[in-house]
Amino acid sequence: MPEVATPAAAPKAKPKAIPVSNFEMPKFEMPKFEIPKMEVPAAFREFAEKGIAQAKENYEKVKSMAEDATDTLEDTYATAAKGCSSYGLKVVESARANSNAAFDFMGELMAAKSYAEVVELTTAYLRAQFDTVTAQAKDLSECAQKVATDTATPLKESFSAAMSKAA
Repeated sequence: MPEVATPAAAPKAKPKAIPVSNFEMPKFEMPKFEIPKMEVPAAFREFAEKGIAQAKENYEKVKSMAEDATDTLEDTYATAAKGCSSYGLKVVESARANSNAAFDFMGELMAAKSYAEVVELTTAYLRAQFDTVTAQAKDLSECAQKVATDTATPLKESFSAAMSKAA
């Protein structure tokens, strides 16, 4: 089979490049308007000055109240932390006393020689523990109330003082 010759493709013409150096952005000038000179009337100036003075005064009051509130919260936090710490110590002390009593009771039970002695020891232990736990619960309740009162009192006083200042 004879080969068929295909006509050679004509070379494509390259587009003309636009020289970059000849390209310039069009320049626009902003029109210049003369701003009329106006003088602010004295009444407006006085009103603005009073407004600024009052804003500064209010800012100082708010700043003072915020500082007082921050101080109160810091004191309250310190009081609450101290109270919670003392409450925790009382709980640990109570647990230690109860544990010691339980170990002593177990030692006495191991030394018991009869069933009647076991019943007698158990009854005496339970009576003593009931009295002890009742006293511990009362002590912990009083401690918790004291912590709550000591913590809330400065907040209450601060709030009352802030409300009286605002009024």
